[in-house]
Amino acid sequence: MNVSSKQGGGAGIALYQRIRSDIEGRIMSGEWPPGYRLPFEHELMDTYSCARMTVNKVLSSLAQAGLVERRRRAGSFVSRPKVHSAVLQIPDLQAEIENRGERYGYTLLECQKRAATRQDKDRLEVDLRTPILALRCRHDAAMQPFALEDRLLNLNAVPEAMRQDFSTVPPSAWLVDHVPWTQAEHRISASNADKPLAAELNIDEGAACLVIERRTWRNGEPITSVRLVHPGPLYDLMARFTPSG
Repeated sequence: MNVSSKQGGGAGIALYQRIRSDIEGRIMSGEWPPGYRLPFEHELMDTYSCARMTVNKVLSSLAQAGLVERRRRAGSFVSRPKVHSAVLQIPDLQAEIENRGERYGYTLLECQKRAATRQDKDRLEVDLRTPILALRCRHDAAMQPFALEDRLLNLNAVPEAMRQDFSTVPPSAWLVDHVPWTQAEHRISASNADKPLAAELNIDEGAACLVIERRTWRNGEPITSVRLVHPGPLYDLMARFTPSG
């Protein structure tokens, strides 16, 4: 039996929460990926037998949370990740390499499900023993190492990652396509390659490397922490700025 928002205040609140929970669940699970158009307001009204005011309140709250983008006359869409500066943009390594006219290659080096260690806890900001997926990958350009990727995934936030074959799909590409996030943090630094790293990147020991560390959250819940190490001469970062008010 359908529940109408025209019932008492308690029933109206319960219906609002149910609609929001249904939509949020589909977004968070990846069923409705970034860019997906939500049903129109009149379609949601029919589905839930409720008033337009209830639907509007739900969509407004989802937009305020950063999960939905409302466009006049076009409808509501699942938000695409936004960052504050071009230098913080999450890169598509495959696209960047192929745009340079070079052949992209990808290799999964390690994939391990484990309970979070103390080191994992500090890096990902999760509790000890939280189930995580630890991945190590290599990205190649023109058959030469371009980046080593060391990533932790919080399986409480993205349990569907356990069903993904990361031997064929890079984790960064899968996350961007399937897992929305609301906050990101980047840290950029430089380091010199020790002997094991130099061997993996096919560079001289002591050579300069660019290190990019990134963490993402969804409504305060950690999703992933990744560390990308590039041979220094092969990668740079650029941003264009205008004066702010």
